[in-house]
Amino acid sequence: MTQAPQETGVTEPPGEEELTRAGLRLTVEGAVARITISRPERRNAMTGRTWTTLAHIGQTLPEDVRIVVIAGEGDIFSAGIDLGMFTPEGVEGERSIIGGLTDGSADEADLDAYIAELQQGFLWLRRPDLVTIAAVRGYAIGAGFQLALSCDLRVLADDAVFCMKEPALGLVPDLTGTKPLVDIVGVHRATEICLTARKVGAEESRELGLAALVVGVDELEGAVDDAVAALLTVDRGAATATKDLLLQAEGNTLEEQCAAERAAQVKRLTTLAKAMAAQA
Repeated sequence: MTQAPQETGVTEPPGEEELTRAGLRLTVEGAVARITISRPERRNAMTGRTWTTLAHIGQTLPEDVRIVVIAGEGDIFSAGIDLGMFTPEGVEGERSIIGGLTDGSADEADLDAYIAELQQGFLWLRRPDLVTIAAVRGYAIGAGFQLALSCDLRVLADDAVFCMKEPALGLVPDLTGTKPLVDIVGVHRATEICLTARKVGAEESRELGLAALVVGVDELEGAVDDAVAALLTVDRGAATATKDLLLQAEGNTLEEQCAAERAAQVKRLTTLAKAMAAQA
């Protein structure tokens, strides 16, 4: 099954106050939405509110948006989760991840539900009707790495550094990052990267397939713009159907994938034939 747009009943996009409280900026120009992680005073570290607001953005994107670009403000993508979330008092205005367990006000089922809510901020980036790009400068640590892994394409500046820090903190990566990491680099390399919590630089990321492109720091913005322009030249219906096929491929047998390709192509040919008939 591929990740389809989620039906939530939410219709209004996040306002400036919600975005600011979440440490995010959002601009939408035609078919392109740009999301910037903007907590420079915390090295763009993210909180639960960041991820629930990301989910809100995904739920309310205008229908004509085809491309989503995620970047960090300044010279860092994200230092990962704000460690204040693991203190009993938590981050101001937000729940502590462990506070409820220490004082008995929450149980494991409640925490499971909360993490599932946070994961929604990452899952929508796989939607077949969107192409998502992480534009990575500097460090993308832990949750920052997982956010980049949630995107279809990662364009890196040559100063970019990935690190899956969670195991070194006594935790596991739980923001949907383990599957794409294994899909890209294989289980053995993923194990080594996670369990050593080492830094993976831009050149190694390119060698491992984690980076679609590595460019100089001053070239990052232009390279992302070039990628966006190239993606927009492809018919939207064909792009959506193709991404949907690619998302199915690993879980399908060859026979199942052949059938999926046939079904998708029949739909595309039918659509093109109807368009030609309407123009006749």
